[in-house]
Amino acid sequence: MTSRESTQLLPRAHADEAHFEREWQDWAALLGIGAVQWPWLLRSLRGGTKTEKRQLLERLDLPIDALPNLGSWKADTSLLHKITDRILHTKPWLVVEFGAGASTLIAARALQINGSGRLISFDQHADFVDATRQWLADHGLSSDLRCVPLVESPGHWRGLWYDHGPLPDDIDLMLIDGPCWTIHPLGRGAAASLFDKIAIGGMVMLDDGARPGERIVRRRWAKMHPNFDFDLVSDGTKGTVIGIRHS
Repeated sequence: MTSRESTQLLPRAHADEAHFEREWQDWAALLGIGAVQWPWLLRSLRGGTKTEKRQLLERLDLPIDALPNLGSWKADTSLLHKITDRILHTKPWLVVEFGAGASTLIAARALQINGSGRLISFDQHADFVDATRQWLADHGLSSDLRCVPLVESPGHWRGLWYDHGPLPDDIDLMLIDGPCWTIHPLGRGAAASLFDKIAIGGMVMLDDGARPGERIVRRRWAKMHPNFDFDLVSDGTKGTVIGIRHS
């Protein structure tokens, strides 16, 4: 859930959070992990160098003002380069992302360069969805952008997850950049409920992978889903968890 505008350090709250009744274990996780992850949050204020951003935009033949603000809870240039690499090199038919914004713009442009592929993007903020749709339109791009509420996470995961409804099988690339950690620091782990829809050879990218909560999520994913190989790539400002399905 990012926009082209500048943003503050902490992510935006949402009314759906009121529907999540935290138990003491949830408060312990939120306060405990929140207390130790400030170095990662402060580091994330830097979204990448001007050179890295210029190189990205040149690769995609986008104007220099296409990404006016990065950093904070926006995707950084490292993640955006990874998305570009994956889409241009593997030419996916289906990309699904949770948390729209800069990654939507970059993924949509890479798919347009390929001349094929579908992008489905979910976000819980209606105004962000509208702004992102206009952002893409300003550059001749489009995506299947969907505003959906956050609901109780599926399975054993705590927190809230996107009420995305039925999704196609054979997802080639899944991008996860939401919901925000302030709901629950392990909340993005609920994306695992869709891992059976990822094609063999398909990839998962989890933003903010170096944060303590996402490190725990990666370890749990690796234990619960041995048909994936998960690694933490610690470049960029926030790190990325990358998982590839091998069977």
